[in-house]
Amino acid sequence: MKIVIIDYGSGNIQSILFALQRLGHKATVTNNSIIIKNADKVIFPGVGQASSAMLKLQEFGVDQLIPKLRQPVLGICLGMQLLCNHTEEGNTKGLGIFDLNVVRFSGQLKIPQIGWNTIYNLKSPLFEGIHEKEYVYLVHSYYVPFCEEAIALTDYGRIYASALQKDNFYGVQFHPEKSSTAGDKILTNFLKL
Repeated sequence: MKIVIIDYGSGNIQSILFALQRLGHKATVTNNSIIIKNADKVIFPGVGQASSAMLKLQEFGVDQLIPKLRQPVLGICLGMQLLCNHTEEGNTKGLGIFDLNVVRFSGQLKIPQIGWNTIYNLKSPLFEGIHEKEYVYLVHSYYVPFCEEAIALTDYGRIYASALQKDNFYGVQFHPEKSSTAGDKILTNFLKL
């Protein structure tokens, strides 16, 4: 199986590589459009600031490629947010795969949300073998509000979409590569899709 991690200078790539190695898989880290297009599975990671991340995607030309991919694609954290129409972070236009907007946490909440929280209302083969209210690891200041495309929810002062799915595109707000055995199981399930 050819697994590709999109490299656009923004991401938790090392920890994803280590997680895949733990699970017995190798991945290619690249921004080469031909290699990405020919992969069996594509992981779109993300840590950092949305507008600079989008500029890097445009610089490498992968902003045009990602929406055309037909194999399973997993956006992680900022990667998931960039699959949406727009994010308030840097007033950034996303890739528009999910017709959704990403907004900033507000109110009395501690921002960013850092640490363990639960996912529930699980609705996808991505969560096969995962229990309702399983703990996952999150670090984020922006979120996707509750929506039809949500395949998992989390409550942090409000209920929001902690995972999304549309066609072959999946997104998780949490970091499966840092979410212990639950995260390993989610990554394994993604590779089986």
